[in-house]
Amino acid sequence: MIAYSNIVAGILILLIGFIFHFVGQFISLINWEKAVKLGIAEKNILPEYRDYEYGIAMADLCIGWLYLIIGFGLILDQSWSFKLAWIPGVIFIYHSISFYFWSTKQEKRGYKYRSTSGKISWFLLNLVGGIVILLFAWAG
Repeated sequence: MIAYSNIVAGILILLIGFIFHFVGQFISLINWEKAVKLGIAEKNILPEYRDYEYGIAMADLCIGWLYLIIGFGLILDQSWSFKLAWIPGVIFIYHSISFYFWSTKQEKRGYKYRSTSGKISWFLLNLVGGIVILLFAWAG
């Protein structure tokens, strides 16, 4: 096992899963305009994408509390958390790939969802974070 891998994986889950996904989406659902001002939600989202955005936000809220539990479990080196860490790892990988293709599809329709660097950054953060979490959880 890699030294402190549980702490690194736990922090990644708390940062990516709980802070970015759960808290960010919670703000979006409660107050879309506030989320736009914070840069969390898109200002000029097309109406046909609004339902998708709300669906993703609701999914992140439904699973987000698990990120908190699993993240702290890993930091505290609890054996059960290593068994559950595959959940956020797989979700982050899936989220990165689906976000990349979904935003690319929007761009082909003439709607620029995010800057290219923002799109790639979000894709890589979720992809690399998910892979690292899976590897560390597997090693633990």
